[in-house]
Amino acid sequence: MPFLDWYLRCSLATWLLLHSFVLMSLCFQPATTFPKGCYLSQEDGYKTMRCSNAQLTEVPRGIPNDTHRLYLDFNQITYLPSDAFRNLPVLMELDLSHNSLGRLDVASLKGLSDNLHSLDLSSNKLVTISKEIFANLKARTNLSGNPWMCDCELQEVFRLMELDPGSSSGIVCATSVLEEHAGKPFLQVVKEVDLCNVYKKTTDVAMLVTMFGWFAMVISYLVYYVRQNQEDARRHLEYLKSLPSKQRHSEEPSTLSTVV
Repeated sequence: MPFLDWYLRCSLATWLLLHSFVLMSLCFQPATTFPKGCYLSQEDGYKTMRCSNAQLTEVPRGIPNDTHRLYLDFNQITYLPSDAFRNLPVLMELDLSHNSLGRLDVASLKGLSDNLHSLDLSSNKLVTISKEIFANLKARTNLSGNPWMCDCELQEVFRLMELDPGSSSGIVCATSVLEEHAGKPFLQVVKEVDLCNVYKKTTDVAMLVTMFGWFAMVISYLVYYVRQNQEDARRHLEYLKSLPSKQRHSEEPSTLSTVV
């Protein structure tokens, strides 16, 4: 019996020790493990996540949904999946500058709400962008430092969005539908010419050229057809003239009907 009591006391003590260890592990274990170089802080009363210059190639997962500011600048992010910012309802600032973003899908910024008031996409590799991306965003946006193709689509985007006041001069046309505008600030270009009218005129001219080409082909075929029949009729008449008189008179009615 003394041995049994001792065994029970030891078993109870061991169980309590293990139970305490498990509770302590749960209490002190971090809820989410972020990539190296990312950390959370309180700045000016706002929950801020900084992942600047962290050598990231994609948006980190597990960002707390009560994050107000998210800095992902100076990384190598090339693509934004459709659910990257899905659960960030109170996000106010998003910095994606100095990355390698070559395009944005329509759903790339899906989930960002009206609370977002600052979006930085400067110094990436964006050439063109869809206006549907900014249809529901009201954030001041920085698009400077990208190799833009200045055309009607980009002009339509700028009509929908609010540009960051200090970034407009840095939006330069790397290429353009009009070659003489390459290298010029985009806002200067749209003051000189309506790029959407240029596109419409170019399309209209192309359509007219195509229609003229088909019309010329039809006329050419008709002229060829008429000339070919005339040549056949002429050769037939010369053949009749070379026949003896009797045979020629007998074949003239059929020749006339053929010509007609």
